Amino acid sequence: MSKAMAKTLPGFVFTVTFLMLSAGAQAGLPEGLDAYRSGNYTVASKEFAALAAKGSADAQFNLGLMSELGQGSRQSYEKAVYRFTKAAKKGHVLAQYRLAQLYREGKGVPQDEKEAVSWYLKSAEQGNADAQYFLGVMTSQGKGIAQNSAEALSWFGKAAEQGNAEAQYSLGQIFQQGVAIPQDYLKASKWYWKAADQGHALAQYHLGQLYLQGLGVTQDYKVVLFLFRKAAERGVAGAQLGLGELYASGQGVAQDAVQSYKWLKLAMASGEESAGAKLTSIEANMSPKQIEEAQTLVQQWAVKAQ
Repeated sequence: MSKAMAKTLPGFVFTVTFLMLSAGAQAGLPEGLDAYRSGNYTVASKEFAALAAKGSADAQFNLGLMSELGQGSRQSYEKAVYRFTKAAKKGHVLAQYRLAQLYREGKGVPQDEKEAVSWYLKSAEQGNADAQYFLGVMTSQGKGIAQNSAEALSWFGKAAEQGNAEAQYSLGQIFQQGVAIPQDYLKASKWYWKAADQGHALAQYHLGQLYLQGLGVTQDYKVVLFLFRKAAERGVAGAQLGLGELYASGQGVAQDAVQSYKWLKLAMASGEESAGAKLTSIEANMSPKQIEEAQTLVQQWAVKAQ
């Protein structure tokens, strides 16, 4: 598994959508959801608590999310685990997924990768794409479960077919690198495109590299420019470096020392050390006015990116 993928693991954004997904047709949940949407978490938690006491898995799940977020009371991962466990044991697919995340991260409970895998599996078998993706990650890394590249590939495939961008990116990486399967740049490009179309910056960058080198696809500098720009705007250092090199060479775009300087400077700021020598070479042939213009662009980009 790539370092880039590992960085994506903690990502999860809570929205009222998750609460609404669990609403179903149970009496009392609409009132709780209305209160939640209006920001009246005290009333929402009372409505959910009353339903939870009657055995509602949906209400338990909602209370778990509110505890995890600190809505209506102080944030408590321990309470979230308690609520998620009650809902998960009743087969609540999202509660199973969230419980797995907390066990994997060691929040509210001692970190336990085996327990995380067991809950991911329950959620994944019910078709939860996020759980399928993380199960693929755990299986590929041999964390909490025996390492099995073929099994990981299967879980990534299930999640990717449901539109999970991280899983699609992972498949792109697997096919590009030939991890436990024959290397296949064409299939890599297919999955990178699916993730890239969803705005996955690393997929955009790696897909750009395939087009730059003509691997599995026809070499096309204009496509490279398009993809590198997308990824560079999201802060991917390699894409910023690549964009700087394209502007320096005039491949796929008009040669432009100012733009080259800008992107190489940003690549350096993003940790791409190899951009330094190229930047020095470009700067040596620029006028003071061009350098000043380029530095202004760098500053403007930095402010915009904040």
